Amino acid sequence: MSNVRVWLLLKNLLFTVFVPGTVTVLVPWRILVRTGWGTIPDIGWPQGLALFPAATALGIYLWCVRDFMVVGRGTPAPIDPPKQLVAGGLYRVTRNPMYVGVLSLIAAEALFFASPWLLLYAVAVFAMFHAFVVFYEEPTLRRLFGQAYVDYTMRVPRWLW
Repeated sequence: MSNVRVWLLLKNLLFTVFVPGTVTVLVPWRILVRTGWGTIPDIGWPQGLALFPAATALGIYLWCVRDFMVVGRGTPAPIDPPKQLVAGGLYRVTRNPMYVGVLSLIAAEALFFASPWLLLYAVAVFAMFHAFVVFYEEPTLRRLFGQAYVDYTMRVPRWLW
């Protein structure tokens, strides 16, 4: 593996640990502990059901990181964006599959722990993601990729609708 690929892999790993890791692991854990929902529940059908969106969310995230590395030659981090517009793979379905994956994981955690607090957190995270996408990410991508990004936005929905 070339030094460039190793460096790109390390940057993506670092981003994953600090950003999605914080949003999907550290903050939910703190919410669960502070609200008294932090014990592992008896395993029943809700916990089993939660495993599907959790596994799907992980797959979504890893697929997107791969696309950012291979196609975009960059990272999902706003300070180190891809060099090329990533519009294939899951990005043909939604312009924000990583955010959908992260939200799916938080929803799965809420279901697993039967925590209304984590569900409320998921709603708050969605609101923050939406604001970030509308006010920062989309204008930045329009500036970076021009008409190619504008055309992409006409074909692919921001979320899943």
